[in-house]
Formats: sequence, structure tokens, C-alpha cells
Amino acid sequence: FDPRHYLGTHCYDFPKTGPHRLRFLLESVKDLRETLKRKGSTLVVRKGKPEDVVHDLITQLGSVSAVAFHEEVRGI
Repeated sequence: FDPRHYLGTHCYDFPKTGPHRLRFLLESVKDLRETLKRKGSTLVVRKGKPEDVVHDLITQLGSVSAVAFHEEVRGI
């Protein structure tokens, strides 16, 4: 979870993620983790800036050969 997604926007300081959306996200992640666990896998969840968290995970794991990600599409 990127803390920057929970700050106010630059226009009028509206929250980017309100309490209802946050609850939905948390419930969805919990459900995904439980589903993966039943299938013998797991889900790594971290809070922080992705560029820092991914770097730390790669360092911790040590033998990473590839990293895939997607970038949020922003409106024009």
C-alpha cells in the first residue's frame, strides 16, 4: 500500500482514497491472501513507497531474476 494514495489531492485536498474504498481494498486483499493460502501460495503485503518496498524485497530475497509491474494510467 502506497501511503501517497491516502493523502489529499493537489486540487482542493480531497482524499484520493476514502474510508469506503480503503475498506473494500483491505477486504479484497484479505480475500486474495486467503484464496492463495488455500492453494498453497501466499501474498506479500507491504506499506510504503513501491520504489522502496520493491528494492527492499529484492535485497531480502537475493535471487530475483525479473520484476514485473504496471503503471497507473493517468488522464490527460
